[in-house]
Amino acid sequence: MVVGMFGLLENFLLYHPYREIEVTPRNYGVAYENVSFKAEDDIRLHGWYVAPKDPDGPVLLWAHGNAGNLSHRAENIALIQKELGAGVFIFDYRGYGKSEGRPGEEGLYADGRAAYAWLAERVPHERIFLFGRSLGGAVVVKLAVEGKKARGLILESPFESTLAMGKKMFPFLPVGWIISSKFDSAAMIPEVETPLFVLHGDRDGIVPFAQGRRLYEAAGSPHKRFFTIKGAGHNDTYYTGGAAYWSAWRDFLTNPESG
Repeated sequence: MVVGMFGLLENFLLYHPYREIEVTPRNYGVAYENVSFKAEDDIRLHGWYVAPKDPDGPVLLWAHGNAGNLSHRAENIALIQKELGAGVFIFDYRGYGKSEGRPGEEGLYADGRAAYAWLAERVPHERIFLFGRSLGGAVVVKLAVEGKKARGLILESPFESTLAMGKKMFPFLPVGWIISSKFDSAAMIPEVETPLFVLHGDRDGIVPFAQGRRLYEAAGSPHKRFFTIKGAGHNDTYYTGGAAYWSAWRDFLTNPESG
């Protein structure tokens, strides 16, 4: 019973799904395709595919953060297409939006694999960039470690592990007993060989800037770069970053091996 209570508490602390799709990219003048696909355990998932402006342009496979659903990223998708011309395949984890099931660490990894498999059927891996924001960073790091081929790996506001975050948020609780999910990017990232781009706001009040910096330093990739989003918190990166932020993105998408 105690284990069950800890599991409920962990899910409450870690996952904040929202079912209703409030807006779509079309609200921002962007054409998109509704995508339905299945994970390896037969859970049906939902995503959006937005084609790049250039038919041969880059496409981001986007694993989002732990709250809301893909509709809360619709404006950001529009800005990505406007500023970068890049395509996007964003998907909702199980239990989020229109995706079936309930979230959990292994389930989110399975969802990432399924999303990659769907996109790889449509886009060659030389044009795919794995993009994870916050919790999604751990999902795409897992894909990279498992050998999913991509031109680059992009982590924005990533954390080291759920244990590190638990200790930061609840320093007086025995979080090691409560949290079973690891999402341990710090342990995985030394194995990453994909060109890496880490961005983090220096005023992030949720995930400490130092965690993103330590992930970057621990990464095994021979080609890596770090961008400080000056003045940005956790959820305002693409607003606050301004022209310098988008320029850093363009540089990486154009030549990820230069880092």
